[in-house]
Amino acid sequence: MHPKELTITNTSGIHARPAAAIARIAQTAKSGVWICHEEERVDATSIIDILTLACGQGARITLYAEDPEDLPIIDSIAMLIENGFGE
Repeated sequence: MHPKELTITNTSGIHARPAAAIARIAQTAKSGVWICHEEERVDATSIIDILTLACGQGARITLYAEDPEDLPIIDSIAMLIENGFGE
């Protein structure tokens, strides 16, 4: 796995729109892409799974890709998060 740690910066955290944007990007991966928050790990291709993490502003998450070829996917999701989901 290839981890990348991030902090959620937007004031609303990860709600439906950001979760959908993350899932849309993750679905283009060839292998599994995962998001971890505290003790929970979820499939980044699932909007519902992402929402169950209940990540508010300031939450620390870790993104993982199973295949090194999917690192650009992780970078795309990271950029989305670092830009506050454009909100």
